[in-house]
Amino acid sequence: MAARHVFYSGAFPSVTADSKTPLLDQVSSPAELRQLDEAELGQLAEELRTETIDTVSITGGHLGAGLGVVELTVALHYVFNTPDDRIIWDVGHQSYPHKILTERRDRIRTLRQPGGLSGFTKRSESIYDPFGTAHSSTSISAGLGMAAARDLKDGDNNVIAVIGDGAMSAGMAYEAMNNAGHLGSRLVVILNDNDMSIAPPVGAMSAYLAKLVSGPTYQSLRGAAKSIVKNFPKQLAEKAARAEEYARGFWTGGTLFEELGFYYVGPVDGHNLEHLLPILKNVRDTHNGPVLIHAVTQKGKGYAPAEGAKDKYHGVAKFDVVTGKQSKPKANAPSYTNVFATSLIREAEEDEKVVAITAAMPDGTGLNLFGEAFPERTYDVGIAEQHAVTFAAGMATEGYKPFAAIYSTFLQRAYDQVIHDVALQGLPVRFPIDRAGLVGADGATHAGAFDTAYLSCLPGFVVMAASDEAELRHMVATAVAYDEGPISFRYPRGEGVGLDMPERGTVLEIGKGIVRREGTKVALLSFGGRMAECLKAADELDAAGLSTTVADARFAKPLDMDLIRRLAREHEVLVTIEEGSVGGFGSHVLSALAQEGALDAGLKIRTLTLPDTYQDHDKPASMYASAGLDKEGILTTVFTALGSEFMTGSQRA
Repeated sequence: MAARHVFYSGAFPSVTADSKTPLLDQVSSPAELRQLDEAELGQLAEELRTETIDTVSITGGHLGAGLGVVELTVALHYVFNTPDDRIIWDVGHQSYPHKILTERRDRIRTLRQPGGLSGFTKRSESIYDPFGTAHSSTSISAGLGMAAARDLKDGDNNVIAVIGDGAMSAGMAYEAMNNAGHLGSRLVVILNDNDMSIAPPVGAMSAYLAKLVSGPTYQSLRGAAKSIVKNFPKQLAEKAARAEEYARGFWTGGTLFEELGFYYVGPVDGHNLEHLLPILKNVRDTHNGPVLIHAVTQKGKGYAPAEGAKDKYHGVAKFDVVTGKQSKPKANAPSYTNVFATSLIREAEEDEKVVAITAAMPDGTGLNLFGEAFPERTYDVGIAEQHAVTFAAGMATEGYKPFAAIYSTFLQRAYDQVIHDVALQGLPVRFPIDRAGLVGADGATHAGAFDTAYLSCLPGFVVMAASDEAELRHMVATAVAYDEGPISFRYPRGEGVGLDMPERGTVLEIGKGIVRREGTKVALLSFGGRMAECLKAADELDAAGLSTTVADARFAKPLDMDLIRRLAREHEVLVTIEEGSVGGFGSHVLSALAQEGALDAGLKIRTLTLPDTYQDHDKPASMYASAGLDKEGILTTVFTALGSEFMTGSQRA
């Protein structure tokens, strides 16, 4: 194929003699990529890697995963007719090179920035993103649905799902593969095997393959072959040994997938375009059923600091390209995650029944620290939140005190298990819920918006939220001591507010809040991390002559009805504030007061929650301001409730 270089007229850099990406500068879309000679693709891949590194050094984000699939990304868009052919990138961490090649290079340095490109694939962003993937292990299910729909329409386009080895530990992936084998639809699954998700993959797959290799059938066959080969000439014997090693990898890797109905191809070097291109063409042109291509890649490939890092630069701040040094601001206070981890370690030192469970997020939840202190009491179950919850329930039945530490957005994946396996049986499973509230650059897919609503509606569930890092330490101690049923406590991403910390937490009285500041006219009742904004608002309200009470609810369930009744009785305005959706803390307060007739007495009550929308990524402070959950939003709510005579000129306008 003759090369046809088409220059993009938009915001791409012009091609100059000193350009670091002269070939990439001439490719603005997959259609133009497909006009290149195959011999040029290696250079294009290197330039794409350079562009990815340079971009993430400016924006921050997920670097290592994208670097590991550069050649695969080039090969897929070269061989397949995207966007008519669908490519689904599981999780989406690795999609930055894909975005650069799919008409978004002119915006790539807006990645994860306010108003810019998403850090994940997103249907509303591009026709080249056929499915939004920010939670793991969904690609095969979505791809199979697309393939089934194509078959109903008598279409002929291809569907390709790219899934990492870590994501393959989730049960959903196997449910989808089992269904795909049954349907027999034409579907390509590419297993991106880099031997590392965020944490090293765990689960039965590697053990299963090892079992096959070490079993008596394989060993007896191998032993017989060796007894024959030892009589070969040395050169032939060495070739036979290499062939046996390859065959062993082929057989053991393929057996599992072929039992699920997939035609297995691999393993193949995922960085070798001379290998990838003919395989992808063969799969495109000759196979009519489900196919799995096993591509072996290296996370962080081509960038030495990433290759040498423990996590292969999974998620990074802005960094210096030459040195790899990240420009992380120095923390003024410990992170909530660290406070949780150190608090749990302190409790575990006194109570041998405390155990910790994570679903492939030991570093993100702080349980890597707990694991260092108590390796025998730490369980990483892989990307399997449903299993994590029921596993914790099983441990609770035997008298242990399991802490299932899961991000709010990921706990959603295990909601049936929370209800059926934990709450319905009244089992004392502890749920530390990290990343509660808005999370900034990761956007709507990772926002912890719904856990208060979906947990506080469950009978017998204790639901807490920490207003600061000291409260979090108290809630860890409270969860350890509580044995009457399930209990959760939520806390945000990022740093605490900088308080002096107690050496060990104090057990809180279940269902009792605390008044932080007494007033007479306005009451601000906060649940969770907006306490600092409430105190700032109270300062201004007091200055305006509106004496203000600030209370920390601590519990959304059970509610502190004595406190709520007093606030409602003694104040003209009561405002609840929470970092969660409608249906959570404020809704329960409203319901309780309505049942008691308190709303008939003329109380002006307002509830501040996250808006009934999916907020796009931005700086957390900007997101909270947009949601009306900062000082200004609280002031506006109070002044509006009291009437225009209390509003400033700008507020009346």
